[in-house]
Amino acid sequence: MITDWSATLLGGIKTLNQILTAGIAITAFSLFLYALSFNLRDRVARSFAIILLCVVVVFTAEALQDNSVSIRTLDLLMRLQWFGLVFLPAAYLHLSDALLVTAGRPSRGRRRIAVRMMYAISAIFLILLATGNLLGDIVPNGKPAPYLQRTMWTEIFTLFYTASMIWAGINFFRAYSLMLTRSGRRRMIYLMAGATAPALGSFPYLTFGYSFAAQHEFIFWTTATVINVIVAVLVVVMAYAVAFFGVSWPDRVIKSRLFKWIMRGPVTASATLAFMTVVRRGGEFFGTPYNAFVPFTVVAMILLMEHAITFAAPLWERWLFFGRDRKELVLLQNIEERLLTQSDLQQFLEAVLAAVRDHLQSPSAFVAALDDETLSPIVVAGNRSMLDHESLTEVLNHINGDPRHEFQWGNFWVLPLFRRRTSNMDRDEIPPLIGLLGVAHNDKQKSMEYDQREALWLLADRAAIALEDRQLQQGVFRSLADIQPQVEMIQRMRAVGRYDSRTSLLTEPLLEEADLANWVKDALTHYWGGPKFTNNPLIKLQVVQDLMSEEDGNPANALRSLLRRAVDQVKPRGDRKFTTEWILYNILEMKFIEGRKVRDVAARLAMSEADLYRKQRIAIEAVAKTILEMEAELQNQ
Repeated sequence: MITDWSATLLGGIKTLNQILTAGIAITAFSLFLYALSFNLRDRVARSFAIILLCVVVVFTAEALQDNSVSIRTLDLLMRLQWFGLVFLPAAYLHLSDALLVTAGRPSRGRRRIAVRMMYAISAIFLILLATGNLLGDIVPNGKPAPYLQRTMWTEIFTLFYTASMIWAGINFFRAYSLMLTRSGRRRMIYLMAGATAPALGSFPYLTFGYSFAAQHEFIFWTTATVINVIVAVLVVVMAYAVAFFGVSWPDRVIKSRLFKWIMRGPVTASATLAFMTVVRRGGEFFGTPYNAFVPFTVVAMILLMEHAITFAAPLWERWLFFGRDRKELVLLQNIEERLLTQSDLQQFLEAVLAAVRDHLQSPSAFVAALDDETLSPIVVAGNRSMLDHESLTEVLNHINGDPRHEFQWGNFWVLPLFRRRTSNMDRDEIPPLIGLLGVAHNDKQKSMEYDQREALWLLADRAAIALEDRQLQQGVFRSLADIQPQVEMIQRMRAVGRYDSRTSLLTEPLLEEADLANWVKDALTHYWGGPKFTNNPLIKLQVVQDLMSEEDGNPANALRSLLRRAVDQVKPRGDRKFTTEWILYNILEMKFIEGRKVRDVAARLAMSEADLYRKQRIAIEAVAKTILEMEAELQNQ
């Protein structure tokens, strides 16, 4: 006889099991969205997404089964649960095939046909489920819970389910044996361990073991709860292993992004659901079916979790994912947060010029930067017509090298801005000029007071610091732009090498369209000669190397020939026209091949310059895509 204490304990276990079931459904759905968002192009990730979708269906249908629903609704939910279950065997075999391909063992056709056959068989079982042949009638008063009676087809499906999972497990071990890197083997172990959870935890064992479960109700619910805990953990482990497939991000980025996704999604939603259930059940226990604290608990829990994650994210990223590179990565984070952008620079210099004008009651002031012997105004405050942009460069002839000497230029006092003196400079050496600060004066004011001059030079020093930081950051950005293609290529090869080191470093990796588009633009810009053409990374392509034999070994002519062929691929059939379908080709031909100015091309094509630049980007991307296809075809020969 069940005592009140044991009944309360059993009810608590049932409630916990229901919360865990809903938590698994939420976690699986969140990870399914993660797969769709970040690495759906990879075969492993796509097949894993199918498994997650099946798990979502199984556990969502199970979580909705409650004593409050009608018998008809309960029967529908229990059959809907099998909707996800019948496709799990095919999805697992699909995943195992994708793993073998990734590990360097592509299918010769037999595994691919087997996967398709498995999906076809699953579709047949789905038809049997819809017609009522796969499962029998519902037993609504079954102990320890309602269940569906099994039929002959249920037992056939169970054999099919078991055989398919064993087959998929054998393929998992084959893929594991093909891994040559430690990271690949380690993550394959995670994947195999995690794969057991949906396979074993999704099957409704009550259909076969209802007599034992009815006699040992406490054991049944305790076992079900423990299994759900294991499933919840291992599904995340499996998602962690799959998250590395098909992406070239560093490991720390993948781990941090997945961890943050899980914290903001499944953890927040599951914790909110758990507290809401506890509050609602507590209200029912005290005789209040609807408790006013339920919506308050939901809102408060979501806000608290989101705030906690926001504040804790920088800490767990540094201590869990940065590792030995913590100092370098923290430095990069600080640079990102304190970066002086063009807008920040303009705001600061506008504040400096406002102080200058206010101090001298000036109608106009400007700050100009010196870049590559070219002097150009960055910020102009006040009356802009007083500044003659055309003759601004002539001001450089008045500078005598004295860092603290201002001079007059028209209606302006001009203060030269120099780079700060460094420790490796000689005492007599003049720092390089980086810009000018000019402030207009009226005809009556021919000189400055001592206090005005000191304040003006103090403000000029502030402007010089900003211009120096601007130049340093521009150098950093240029360096990053130069190394970005090589870094991306190394990351892609490293990502492939996680699982198949035999081919990742021995074969030339295919380039990304984004990289090619930038290189194609540089090459077309200097089509008839220039550093961006002769030093272009496109020269290293295999298709260019093959064309060199036709161009007497001249790499520049070979690259020019490749670009000409790629541009001709964009050309529509027929005689050249100036209609809509010819716009991309005409832009490439007129602007790059013929070397016309943007204004002339825009006028000839009857479009604005802004529209011309948009169409030009599309045309360059089309040329890059053509070159990528030519390179891929050559490597596959």
